[in-house]
Amino acid sequence: MSTEMSRRNVLAAGAALAGSAALITGASGTAGAAPAAAPAEEAKSTARPTVVLVHGGYADSSCWNATIEKLQHKGYTTVCAANPLRGIPTDAPYVASLLDSISGPVVLVAHSMGGTVITNAAAGKSNVKALVYIAAFAPEVGETQGELITKFPGSEVGPVSVPVPYTKADGTTGIDLYLSKDGQAAFAADISASAFRVLQATQRPFDADSFIYPTTAAAWKTIPSWGLVAGRDKAIPAECARWMYSRANARKVVEVPQSSHVVMLSHPRVVADLIHDAAKAVG
Repeated sequence: MSTEMSRRNVLAAGAALAGSAALITGASGTAGAAPAAAPAEEAKSTARPTVVLVHGGYADSSCWNATIEKLQHKGYTTVCAANPLRGIPTDAPYVASLLDSISGPVVLVAHSMGGTVITNAAAGKSNVKALVYIAAFAPEVGETQGELITKFPGSEVGPVSVPVPYTKADGTTGIDLYLSKDGQAAFAADISASAFRVLQATQRPFDADSFIYPTTAAAWKTIPSWGLVAGRDKAIPAECARWMYSRANARKVVEVPQSSHVVMLSHPRVVADLIHDAAKAVG
C-alpha cells in the first residue's frame, strides 16, 4: 500500500510540475519561441546557392579542383557533374537529373562543351538562378557545336584530336575523340608541360557526334548569365565566345587576355571570383 501511495505521490508531483511548466510557457511562449527561431532565419538569410560545375571534352571533373578549393573557401557547397560527353540527348538529361536532386538555389557553371549541356539541361529548372559560361559554348536553339566552333577563325583542336572507334550499347560503332599528346599548344598552352601530361592522361573523350546534335533549348533566354572569355583560346575562339555571350545578354563578361582554353586550370581565382559575383547577384 505504501508503494502504491508513493507512486501516486510521484505522479501527482509530476503532473503539478507539468502544469506549472505549461502555465509558464503559456505566459511567455511567444517571447520564448522567437530566440529559438532566430538562428534558422539567420541561416536562411545567409545561405549560399550550391555551385554545380560541368566539365567539357578532353577533361573530367578534376579540372575544377583548383576552382572548387577557392569556392569552398568562400563557403559554397560545390558539386561536379560527371558529364557523359555522349552528346545533347544523353548529357543534358543526365545533368538535368542532377539538378533535380539538389534542394535550394543553384548556380550552374560550365566549361567548353559543358556550356551546350547546361544550356539545354537548365531549361525549365526553377532552382537554377544563374548560368556561368567559362570559355564555353552558349548555343541558340537549333545550333550545333560544329557550326559554332567554325563560325570564327582560330580553333586548332581539330588536327590534334585522335579518333578512336568504340562499340555502342546497340552494337553500332561510334567514334570517340581524344586529345593527342601534341595538343598542348591548341588546348592548354599556359599550364606546365607536366600538368598537361596529367590532363591528357586522365581526359575523358567525347563522342564525335556531339558536334552534330542541334540544341533543343536555350536556358540563357530565361536565366541570367555570366561569361568568361579566354583571350588566347584556340579551342573556342575568343571572338566566338564574345559573340555568344553578347547574344545571351550576359550580365557580366570577364576577359583573361593571356589565358588558353583551360582558364579554370591557369586562372582559377578569376573563375571563382566570377562565379561568386553571379551567386551574389542572384542571392
